[in-house]
Formats: sequence, structure tokens, C-alpha cells
Amino acid sequence: MVDKVQKTEQEWKQELSVDQFAVCRLAGTERAFTGKYWDHKEKGVYVCACCGTPLFTSVTKYDSGSGWPSFFQPLQADVIRENRDSSHGMVRTEVLCGACDAHLGHVFPDGPPPTGLRYCINSLSLDFRPEAGA
Repeated sequence: MVDKVQKTEQEWKQELSVDQFAVCRLAGTERAFTGKYWDHKEKGVYVCACCGTPLFTSVTKYDSGSGWPSFFQPLQADVIRENRDSSHGMVRTEVLCGACDAHLGHVFPDGPPPTGLRYCINSLSLDFRPEAGA
């Protein structure tokens, strides 16, 4: 179970860039093929940009062709939570950080085996910790 992180909107505004705040706290989306991790290939762990919770590993990252970092499963089930998103005239499944409720992106049922899922995540929602010795 992840520990919950709670901060005020003002605290988040002070800690995050304007673009990170728009994506992580206001459920925005960065443009495809513009984020720093969409084509990132180093080995390591992707963590929440807001609270540092480890979310995904490079082992589960793959090139979906979507222009956003894509993963076929989170590091652990409880590090993310899902929410029904009916904005923009469609129904999608929003993915949020399980610790701080940061908007990460969306999950779709068109990913590769073994899960068949595509966690389509905004680079602005992530930080990267390289694998030791990599």
C-alpha cells in the first residue's frame, strides 16, 4: 500500500513547473512526440514527477507509436489508480498516481502481451531514475 501525499494547490504550484502543474494537477496532456521520455531507452525506473513514487520500469516500456511513453504494466498494482474519464466526447480510463493523485495519462486495451494494456503516460508526469551501473 502506498502512502498518501496531500498538498494544497498552492504547494503544488510552487513545486511544479507551469506545464507540469497543467498536466499533473489539471489533467492536461502534452503534445505527442514532444515529451522527454517518449523515445527514451535507458534502463531504470520512471517515478511520479510530483511525489517520487516508483510507477513503471523500463522493462515494461515499449514503442507504441503514439508519441507518448507507453508501458504494458505498472511496477505494482497499487502505485496507480484508475478513474473513468468522459471528457472530450469519449470515454477513457484515466491513470493517476496512487500516492498523490497526479494525472499521469490514460490506459487503453490495445497493448502488447502479456497484459494487452497500453499505459499512455505524459512525460511531464514522470521523472527517471537510471538503473545503478547502467
